[in-house]
Amino acid sequence: MNFVSDNAYGASPEILAALSPASAGTAASYGDDAATARLTQRFSELFEREVAVFPVVTGTAANALILATLCPPHGAVFCHAQSHVAVDECGAAEFFSGGARLVLLEGGGGKIAPETIEAALPLYRRGVHSSKPSAVSVTQASEFGTVYTRDEIAALAACAHKNGMTLHMDGARFANALAHLGCKPADITWRAGVDAMSFGATKNGALMAEAVLFFDRKLVRDFDYRRKRGGHLVSKMRFLSAQLEAYLEDGRWLKTAARANALAARLGDGLAKIPGAALAYPVQANAVLALLPDATVARLRAKGAVFYDWAPPAGGRTLVRLVCSFATPEDDVTRFLEAAKGP
Repeated sequence: MNFVSDNAYGASPEILAALSPASAGTAASYGDDAATARLTQRFSELFEREVAVFPVVTGTAANALILATLCPPHGAVFCHAQSHVAVDECGAAEFFSGGARLVLLEGGGGKIAPETIEAALPLYRRGVHSSKPSAVSVTQASEFGTVYTRDEIAALAACAHKNGMTLHMDGARFANALAHLGCKPADITWRAGVDAMSFGATKNGALMAEAVLFFDRKLVRDFDYRRKRGGHLVSKMRFLSAQLEAYLEDGRWLKTAARANALAARLGDGLAKIPGAALAYPVQANAVLALLPDATVARLRAKGAVFYDWAPPAGGRTLVRLVCSFATPEDDVTRFLEAAKGP
């Protein structure tokens, strides 16, 4: 019963199967192959406008390279204090940008709001004495398993653009957010004002493949040089592109995300009924954050369940995070809930 992360599970059979044809014969290297060329059309059709597409290996690289492109070394990026770019990427955005600062903001449910950004901006309006506000970064779905609505994203984009900043979206779990909202990809990205995003695939069935998307080609600037210098211009790029093609084919990316979301919803519903337990946030994607009695936590681990403590125990309960994957066995959810109920 592994609920530590959706990274714990492997790749989908269809994506693995796509690698064998990609290995046949010869192909141009460093992204000049046919599969990589097709990605522009695939993603442009998906998002209903022409987009610039750059495959990379990791989500950390995708986010850091985008932010480094959007933000100068003397710039500031406004993001949630517990966002992935802030606490789980080892300062990659600062490193690749050459010194840009992450401005950490609080917000309920892992989400930031325009008024929080506006309240922080005066500290960064002191000319050359302060970092220059350059970008806003949102995580969709958030680290708390919550999802930004279209209106929330549009409001953040309006705030960013009004203040001379761009809006970046960390879309490591974008598929899970979209499966929850049930709208078109364009509706919660460029139509709502998002300028660039990392489009995640690894957590949802790819072996290792992410896509950097720019919705305005003028913002691409020197991204291709940054990707090369950062070590993410893969020589056999066709293997990343083949994964992304298979991921998008026949809506597979949304089907796998919907399954993970459904399992998380079932898990959340079951835990909410356990005496002493409570959901900390609405279950909107594939993650459940719940307060569980310490005795329940100990019993679950004794029965083989693995999961992440989101915060230290307090008042006899522990805030835990449980993440479901497209490949999580349904029986694991059943056994977990049975164990949580006790003897």
